Amino acid sequence: MQPRRPPLPAPGSRPWGPRPAAPLIALLLLLSPVVAAAESESPQDPGQPQDAGLQRRLLQQAARAALHFFNFRAASPSALRVLAQVQNGRAWINPKEGCKVDVVFSTERYNPEEGEGHLGKCSARVFFKNQKPRPAINVTCTRFIEKKKRQQEDYLLYKQMKQLQNPLEIDSIPDNHGHIDASLRPIWDLAFLGSSYVMWEMTTQFSRYYLAQLTSVRQWKTNDDTIDFDYTVLLHELSTQEIIPCRIHLVWYPGKPLKVKYHCQELQTPEEASGTEEGSAVAPTELSNF
Repeated sequence: MQPRRPPLPAPGSRPWGPRPAAPLIALLLLLSPVVAAAESESPQDPGQPQDAGLQRRLLQQAARAALHFFNFRAASPSALRVLAQVQNGRAWINPKEGCKVDVVFSTERYNPEEGEGHLGKCSARVFFKNQKPRPAINVTCTRFIEKKKRQQEDYLLYKQMKQLQNPLEIDSIPDNHGHIDASLRPIWDLAFLGSSYVMWEMTTQFSRYYLAQLTSVRQWKTNDDTIDFDYTVLLHELSTQEIIPCRIHLVWYPGKPLKVKYHCQELQTPEEASGTEEGSAVAPTELSNF
């Protein structure tokens, strides 16, 4: 913020006689709070990145990580969100500990209906530990799909999959031309849910993951009411252009926390390359507005 100029003296207000110090003192008194305010908002604040490009990248990265976490915790194929636009935020870097980011961003539905614009707004605090995956996240999002409608859509998907005569076994979603058949979209959305957990776990302040393809899907018959899947995904890491295969086991029931186990084939330590989690047992978040 540019410091506000003090008001110019009115015409004819030039002091009389040999007293130049008084106006100078008054001017300094007027400027001192403005200068102090400008210094407090300066990019020289301890921990704030000097590079505007780095600040922007950190805000984008934090928003994506927060959405991976939110989608996993929401556990609803009908309510998947993707990043629309980062609106504002601030990042602080501690060389010994990591990076803390406060960010506000807009979202849109992963499968938007015709004519939909940016729907929903989220605010998040994200802490990236130095070069470590699984950032700590607290995120709040406004509701942009009615709870009743979401529950109906999720249950319809669940009912369709439970009524299948033979469990699914599918290869390559999308196909080699990037097309996803409408009948396979629910499978892809469920895989996106489970992959959101994996991408959140593997994300650092520099690594960015996207779900590129399902190379195999197998549904298991269960003795309870859950939907049970094994599938292999290819995750695309943007900074290195690496394609990472991950085997994921997912258990889902509408309205219940998602259960995920996974193992990824990459050159990382075992604790970074595999994991298991239930949606109710991870880092704190706020879903009261969901």
